[in-house]
Amino acid sequence: MKDNSRKKKISIMIPCYNEIENVGPISEAITKIMTEQLSSYDWELLFIDNCSEDGTREKLEELCDGNSHIRAILNVTNFGQFNSPFYGMCQTTGDATISMACDFQDPPELIPEFVKWWEEGYKIVSAIKTTSKENKLIYFLRTCYYKMIRNMSTVKLIENFTGTGLYDKSFINLLRQLDDPIPFLRGIVAEYNFKRKEIPFTQPKRRAGKTSNNFYLLYDAAMLSITSYTKVGLRLATFAGFIASAASFIVALVYLVMKLTHWHEFSAGYAPMVIGVFLLGSLQLFFIGFMGEYILNINTRIMHRPLVVEERRLNFDKDTSDTDGPSEEGSAEHET
Repeated sequence: MKDNSRKKKISIMIPCYNEIENVGPISEAITKIMTEQLSSYDWELLFIDNCSEDGTREKLEELCDGNSHIRAILNVTNFGQFNSPFYGMCQTTGDATISMACDFQDPPELIPEFVKWWEEGYKIVSAIKTTSKENKLIYFLRTCYYKMIRNMSTVKLIENFTGTGLYDKSFINLLRQLDDPIPFLRGIVAEYNFKRKEIPFTQPKRRAGKTSNNFYLLYDAAMLSITSYTKVGLRLATFAGFIASAASFIVALVYLVMKLTHWHEFSAGYAPMVIGVFLLGSLQLFFIGFMGEYILNINTRIMHRPLVVEERRLNFDKDTSDTDGPSEEGSAEHET
């Protein structure tokens, strides 16, 4: 018979890459919150390290040795900003899982509020950035991106939502069932209509260290969301090609009429032809690249490589309570 007196368990999952200055303070902050404000819950803190090179791994080993509630998964290499957190969420063992950043830009103080609304019956509690103390230009561009994707997508993606929040075990079980080698959590949350609560917050600056985000990573995130949840790229290529062809035909027709009517003052030379060639050529190159992003997305899914390959796990042999999730000592490779 199942013991109904078992404490509910909260899992906090934190992905990290080169966060040696932050893993210690964030673990201390979360430990304090869980032991002082949420002491009626069992808990685990799971770090998933994306092959850090600054000593983060050694610090995680030290943290795990000092606290049986802290666990870690060490990846054999960097599997990107989407695969690693998604995989980490699937390895949690709690009745609810909270995903947040290691750099304190997702304030740990939100955890009790997440849990409160979860206890009210919400399956997902999403942290929504209303303002940010990051670079104003970057924040403005991010806001434009969120609005653009929301308007273009057939699934109404959530504006200013990065994936931070609480997820009920029922949603985590859904993630485990998905067979997607390039998962986009923000899209999955919007696509499957679980009962959801939004919590607004002001995003602070990084506590320490340097962000690993750069133009390439931001571009990769944008292309993943566009190619996974919109048809706009392909439709735009079709419409733009039609408009450019029509414009070129009109220019050619006007040029021909002027020549046939012997309009002596007209002397355009090869200008219309050169303009047309460059216009059509640039459009073709742009949209070939755009369609290539869709093909790359398809190719990655067809290859179906594992989300993450683990090097080893820390503290998974020390259970904090009776759980239904995957709490056994991990093998060298896991695939969801």
